[in-house]
Amino acid sequence: MSKRDYYEVLGVSRSASKQELKKAFKKLAMKYHPDRNPDDQAAAEKFKEAAEAYEVLSDAEKKAAYDQFGHSGVSGMGGGAGFQDFDFGDIFGDIFGDVFGGRSRSRRRSRRGDDLQYQLDLSLKDAIFGIKKEIDIPRLSVCTTCDGTGAKPGTQPVTCRQCNGVGQIRMQQGFFSVQQTCPSCNGSGTIIEEHCQSCHGKGLTQSTKKLSVTIPAGVDHGDKVRLSGEGNAISGGQNGDLYVVINVLPNKIFERNNMDLYFEAPISFETAILGGSIEVPTLESKISLKIPPSTQTGKIFKVSGKGATSVQRSGRGDLLCRVVVETPINLSKQQKELLSQIASENNESNYPIQSSFKSAAEDFLKE
Repeated sequence: MSKRDYYEVLGVSRSASKQELKKAFKKLAMKYHPDRNPDDQAAAEKFKEAAEAYEVLSDAEKKAAYDQFGHSGVSGMGGGAGFQDFDFGDIFGDIFGDVFGGRSRSRRRSRRGDDLQYQLDLSLKDAIFGIKKEIDIPRLSVCTTCDGTGAKPGTQPVTCRQCNGVGQIRMQQGFFSVQQTCPSCNGSGTIIEEHCQSCHGKGLTQSTKKLSVTIPAGVDHGDKVRLSGEGNAISGGQNGDLYVVINVLPNKIFERNNMDLYFEAPISFETAILGGSIEVPTLESKISLKIPPSTQTGKIFKVSGKGATSVQRSGRGDLLCRVVVETPINLSKQQKELLSQIASENNESNYPIQSSFKSAAEDFLKE
């Protein structure tokens, strides 16, 4: 299938100016770019066709060759050789910076220090009710001797001669034109000839800062509290952020599930049979929990409003107590005789769960 005329692809006349070419391609790019048309092969092909046309017509030498000889005139110059051969630096830096919001991303993004993470261990109570903690954070700070320039006091960094202060250099590899960070200045655009003795030319020194962190009520394991600007510094840019990662330590009694708290409480053999009350803990104090007669192991009792808090919801969850009947040990001979007498007088109606299990087992074996 023969290629369409590049001017026809962009919808411009053969006398179109560079600005008109750019405007036409911008319009097509916004319409057919793959990010705006995911999984649309037809749109991807139209975008590729428009990009190829613009890549040729926006270059004076390639345009002249195309105007004189057509597609064959640019087949050895990158035009028509395939989308992979385009000068991505020129096309995507110039055009797509405009299409998707301003200048190219590398130029638009300001320099920023690294973010830091700090693991903060909290008890279950502190996580649920909130607390203020003081922490010591080791981080990079701007050197006070040279004010972050990295240069010896009284001197100044000079413009990098390799990139002329841009911080980027362009490497030509066949049909490819690749933009890379300048190796001489590491992208800063300047060279330090006389280093600051305090920071050895880095503009940054290692320090420890004491911070007061307010932990909101209801945080859970793995939650993060962000402290803006408390991360590593960077010369000529903004500090990164500090993320305090919550590590809720295991509790000997309670297990948390969102806003609810679970725990197991043992009850005596007699209480399970006759009923009674047991004393159980909450986060604040102890309460009395009523146990009805004939309570089985695994029965869960709910105490409303005594559970955990949440940073996302108001109020508190529930406290859920699962009782476990404790079998008595170290019984005297008289106690054992009394239990034997009780057992001899029991029948299947006294043990409905056991009776149901026995019936289900017999039915299974008959299958």
